[in-house]
Amino acid sequence: MYLKKSTNSRTGRTQISAVHGFRDPKTKKVRTKVIKTFGYLDVLEKQYDDPIAHFTEEVSRMNMQYRDDKEITITLSSLDRLDTKEKPMCLGYFPFSRLFHMMEIDAFLKNCQSGMRIEYSLSKILQLLVYCRLLFPDSKIKAFEKKDVFFEKFDFSLDDVYRSLSVFSDIKDRLQAHLYGKAREKHGASPHILYYDVTNYYFELDSEDDLRKRGVSKEHRPEPIVQMGLMMDQDSIPIAYRLFPGNTNDCETLRPIVNGFRESLGAERAVIVADRGINTYKNIISCILNNIGYVFSQSVRKAHKELKDYVFDEHGYKVFESGFKIKSRVYPKEVTLADIRGKQKKVRIDEKQVVFYDPEYAKRARAERSEAVRKAYELIANPSKYNKSTSFGADRFIANLSFDKETGEVSTGRALSFNKGKLAEEEMYDGYYSIVTSELDKSADEIIGIYRGLWKIEETFKVTKTSLETRPVYVSREDHIEGHFLTCFISLLFIRLLEKQIGGSHSVSSILESLRKYEVSHLDSNFYKTIYYDEVLEDIGRSLGLTLNQKIIARGQIKKFLANQKKRKNTTHF
Repeated sequence: MYLKKSTNSRTGRTQISAVHGFRDPKTKKVRTKVIKTFGYLDVLEKQYDDPIAHFTEEVSRMNMQYRDDKEITITLSSLDRLDTKEKPMCLGYFPFSRLFHMMEIDAFLKNCQSGMRIEYSLSKILQLLVYCRLLFPDSKIKAFEKKDVFFEKFDFSLDDVYRSLSVFSDIKDRLQAHLYGKAREKHGASPHILYYDVTNYYFELDSEDDLRKRGVSKEHRPEPIVQMGLMMDQDSIPIAYRLFPGNTNDCETLRPIVNGFRESLGAERAVIVADRGINTYKNIISCILNNIGYVFSQSVRKAHKELKDYVFDEHGYKVFESGFKIKSRVYPKEVTLADIRGKQKKVRIDEKQVVFYDPEYAKRARAERSEAVRKAYELIANPSKYNKSTSFGADRFIANLSFDKETGEVSTGRALSFNKGKLAEEEMYDGYYSIVTSELDKSADEIIGIYRGLWKIEETFKVTKTSLETRPVYVSREDHIEGHFLTCFISLLFIRLLEKQIGGSHSVSSILESLRKYEVSHLDSNFYKTIYYDEVLEDIGRSLGLTLNQKIIARGQIKKFLANQKKRKNTTHF
């Protein structure tokens, strides 16, 4: 192998790699194969005084190791039998081990633990819970049973795992602040545009408590739920989260997170993007007082008369061939603020209103509503087939509809009829949207572009509920629930950082599926055979400068490989 410098003719950037030269047995021509990519020279010059000399020496070490390791003799017998106790060992956690130490979580937890009378390692337990949430999502008991499939020394009991959840609950806010700082320092996480939304997670139980309460379930489930508010940046990197009782209104969740996050921002100004459920007077005041901008959607149907008149006035719209049209204005808004003496004072602020009509959105709204309309007519014809739960969505179009308080069945006292006026009213607003913002200098197109990024947080919630299987939750104490969601938040952070590192070329589900299959089986003595490899792992290895397709690997190499992942806390890139 030798060190090769490759300059991109388009960008002018030079990349250095360890390259192996060989003669193709078919063509007899000399070919080269990239063994390991070290990175771009301009980046490496910031980390090393002489990167060429440093990595030339590194390639020399690799050559020595290659000469020592390339010939392996393994004795196998046709009489060898499988052992039921022998399971494949997991290697798919290596990028998450690297992240765990790069984010200096181990150092943070050791510092926290130094003042506690705890004999077990918080760091080791959190590693197990995060690795299992990403690769083998299940209960804490199942995670504990998986601890021997990792090349790690997880020396603690199941009781220690549950005890640690209480500690994680106590330090969750400090750890979030630490993670945000490291995400900014090492991965370029940005607070300038922050997306915020709320979802909820159900619990399979009948009774409520202080945290798990019945509320408006996003999945229309009757069980008690907890609310979670989540904030993330433009790259879908989660920044902060907080849990709330299940009966908490979405609009009441933003202010506690903003107040807690304000200190982490320092003097920087951020802009929060959220949907209309967060758009309240109190939330706007909170943003103003915390020097935070906002981009909120505004319901046209529930807007004040002046905004409705502006929306339906055709004057000022810029109309496109597709039928899309847009306009904006700066409109004065009166708010009440308290001065330093606590005296209430009315102040006028300017707010930009962006309104637009999208014919595709109008078609989608009609299509989504058509099922509710169909169900409404069906209910009117056959009321005995429906109850309060199954009539959800259709009930708004039915006049004289009521339900028995005890059974939930449709009351039969009055004749039911379809409310055509309600349908016409809804159709009038189809395709019209309004956005209000503090960002007066940004164009209407820029505001819409920023707001449309909100879909990313909805997709993130889907990741937590599918790929990470955050629910159902298998713990019941409030502090254990808080600890559980902290491990899920860290898992979400890790998979988003890895997704970003490989350039978004693979989905979260694809990345996790490949890493879950990246295992080795024991062959003989201290040697293992890699039993899975695909293009996703190839891209991960390429982006991290690692060789992951070695067929036969010694246990010592695996240990060294994983140990190297833990020495990266001082690096500023993945």
